[in-house]
Amino acid sequence: MKWHYLPNIITVLRFILVIPVIIFLLQQQYDRALWCFALAGASDALDGFLAKRYHWESRLGSILDPLADKFLLAAASLVLVWQNHLPLWLVILMVARDLMIVAGASCYHFLLARVELQPALLSKINTFLQILLITAVIFDLALAWQLSGLTTFLVFLVATSTVVSGGEYIVKWGHLAVVQWRSQREHRH
Repeated sequence: MKWHYLPNIITVLRFILVIPVIIFLLQQQYDRALWCFALAGASDALDGFLAKRYHWESRLGSILDPLADKFLLAAASLVLVWQNHLPLWLVILMVARDLMIVAGASCYHFLLARVELQPALLSKINTFLQILLITAVIFDLALAWQLSGLTTFLVFLVATSTVVSGGEYIVKWGHLAVVQWRSQREHRH
């Protein structure tokens, strides 16, 4: 095995970890779900560390890593909504933001120029807050520590960061699209 593939292998394993997380959540085995979710979070930190530390970054990794995060977060969030542990409106907001980003990046890529996938700082904060929220909810369900005040605060933070980071993408990519479109138009004339 070539070592520079290790971050992507870890990311693929994170995709696979979604299955036991969902199964344990559905079976209300929240302690096991918590361990699997924590392992997935640790794998995210590990693959990112390895990729940056040893310069093992790749285009594939830049696509797979955020997809693995979103897949894990969306799947866990949907189960927790179904079990009435998270508000539906919040998950709709999170999914709508991600779909908007994917649709915008796809349009930009196919109509204007290749997209370089570099998540903005606010987007990283948003993902961190989503992970923190899901972890707090599962932690509370596993250990019954009555974290409802913290959970309510995290719901507010996630909603705020979702809207603000989504708005940042609209402004940033909208500006880039206008600049790119004008540049292409000038070259044609």
